[in-house]
Amino acid sequence: MPALLPPGPTRRLALYTLVVCVLAVAAAVVSFVQGSWLGIVWVLLAGLSSNMCWYYMKRGRAGRRPPVTG
Repeated sequence: MPALLPPGPTRRLALYTLVVCVLAVAAAVVSFVQGSWLGIVWVLLAGLSSNMCWYYMKRGRAGRRPPVTG
């Protein structure tokens, strides 16, 4: 089974942003359960890191493809 992304800096950045996203979601849940409105900041951080994760995943996949010649 082929890896989702080839080893390298884009894969590492995608994994780091995925971890940040998961931790931000967990922090948002804890904040909202405790009644703090600070959870909104965590939700925004989760959205940003999610978008960064998708960007680095697509960038890594695009780097594997052979160049298109027209």
